Amino acid sequence: MKSTVTIGNLGEVDFVRSKRARKMSIIVKPFSHVRVTMPERISLKVAEKFVAEKYDWIIQSKLRVEAKEKRYTIFTENSEFSTKTHKLNFNPINTEKVSIEIKSDMLTITYPYNVKLEQKQMQDFIRKGIVETLKIEAKSYLPNRVKELANFHGFSYKRLTLRNNKTRWGSCSHDNNLNLNIHLMRLPNILIDYVIIHELCHTIEKNHGRQFWALVEQTLEYSKTYDKQLKNYNPHIY
Repeated sequence: MKSTVTIGNLGEVDFVRSKRARKMSIIVKPFSHVRVTMPERISLKVAEKFVAEKYDWIIQSKLRVEAKEKRYTIFTENSEFSTKTHKLNFNPINTEKVSIEIKSDMLTITYPYNVKLEQKQMQDFIRKGIVETLKIEAKSYLPNRVKELANFHGFSYKRLTLRNNKTRWGSCSHDNNLNLNIHLMRLPNILIDYVIIHELCHTIEKNHGRQFWALVEQTLEYSKTYDKQLKNYNPHIY
């Protein structure tokens, strides 16, 4: 059972009774109301008093969350987003279901026309579609491109793994196994090549010392420029 109460600068606060809850707890998440989970025996009045006691903490938590929200990408019908070979397309129609279609050069999100895209559930669904698209593209493009660059420049590696990483574009293990981020499919081709070559160079030089950077520059001219350009992109969609 849920009750929603407007409390000062906290805005709407959801009070949710739970059979599993042994004590009251407060959760502050991006793009959602403050949520108070409470045991069934606790009255709403007692729960509101609990929120009042934690008011300063909640305000500070909301400020931190709002800072995250500003960095968070919101996809709407006006968003122009594309991967290497697909463009994001929205299709609001008279339906009760939300669906994803990935084909040709389009990632299409079909959804009920009366649903707001800004809702967290919809944003999560859109991100799911983007990740699935990136996986398809990465599997189709990266293994062959890694082989081409490795063969052309004389590198060797053992295994290539594609991952949905949040912090790294790629990595190379001590055993020369390569890991590449599927979000590379959001980058220009030259930056994809730069990341691949960066990791291939790690099969020879395991650190980021002077010899490593000399090898990268020797393998790919203007690599320092590409390294700077890469910093303009995030390895994950926030």
